[in-house]
Amino acid sequence: MLEFVTEKQTVWEYLSRTEKPILLYGMGDGADKILRVFSDYGIVCSGIFASDEFVRGHSFRGFRVMTYGQACEAYPDCIVVLAFAAFTDELRGKICRIAEERELYAPDVPVVGTELFTFEYLHEKEASLQEAYDMLADEQSKRVFANVVNFKLSGKVDYLEQATTSVDEIYHDILPLESNEVYLDLGAYNGDTVREFLSYTSDCKRIIAAEPDIRNYRKLKKYIEENGLEQVEARNIGVWDSAGVMHFDRRAGRNSAISQNAKTEVMVDSIDGILGGERVTTIKMDVEGAERQAISGGIKTLQQYAPKLNIAAYHRTGDFFELPLLIKEINPNYQIYLRHHPYIPAWETNLYAKVCR
Repeated sequence: MLEFVTEKQTVWEYLSRTEKPILLYGMGDGADKILRVFSDYGIVCSGIFASDEFVRGHSFRGFRVMTYGQACEAYPDCIVVLAFAAFTDELRGKICRIAEERELYAPDVPVVGTELFTFEYLHEKEASLQEAYDMLADEQSKRVFANVVNFKLSGKVDYLEQATTSVDEIYHDILPLESNEVYLDLGAYNGDTVREFLSYTSDCKRIIAAEPDIRNYRKLKKYIEENGLEQVEARNIGVWDSAGVMHFDRRAGRNSAISQNAKTEVMVDSIDGILGGERVTTIKMDVEGAERQAISGGIKTLQQYAPKLNIAAYHRTGDFFELPLLIKEINPNYQIYLRHHPYIPAWETNLYAKVCR
């Protein structure tokens, strides 16, 4: 067993054995995913509640949606299972306050795919987990790694809160920006991460912002034009390990993603293809589960230019350890860092990498 694993059972095993009533906090896609796992484990859901402002006397999956107060009155000894993602201080604070009053868990269900982080999965991947842990560049990265593993097993939000650091640290300390930055933003959404990048540097030579969803792309173009950002080039493409046409799931907002089952077609290209051999200094990648393919399509770039990397490492169950191993295989000179930014569950667990010159 890995030394940093302190949990003895998964949240699913615990919930399947408890005699306390179990209530879901939240509705939507997250709740549906959790209810499917409940069914697999024989876990009984006793009811559903939502934040007061979302309760309108309606039902969800056959349950009348309650307020938190109504839920506590009906089930005073309940276990709360969080079924949505929270990143604002206000909402995370509300969740932590509920956790002080009730048993609360935020089960880890992957954004993409269905594979759960169970002890069977951990034993199967033990060698890779240990290798990834050992290669991390600093103690905070190892703390984040260990806490993410224990969170994924247990669903206990304290593991995330104890490992959370601010985004400010990244461009100040881990990936300090240089003069004449050339920035490749993969999954540029509506321009929010271009805006964030420019807030940390006034010396940016060129930005290529790629966004496959046409609605998000239009918002990206509007942001660029309204702010007179002549150094920013927007491209309506997705990123993959090669050029071509793929099917695209146009879900709401940032969660649009490449999917074999979708009907919409979108042009894709590789990192090496997008750059055409030109130099890049920083690559940001948040491509909804296509990170492995995107990295594999940038082998020449990572070997020749060794750009700084800012990569989402949470969409698939194994991303937080498999992506560091892949990058290190492509270019062994990379130093790998892992950080978790304010979010419940373990979304916004990101990989950062640089080569010290």
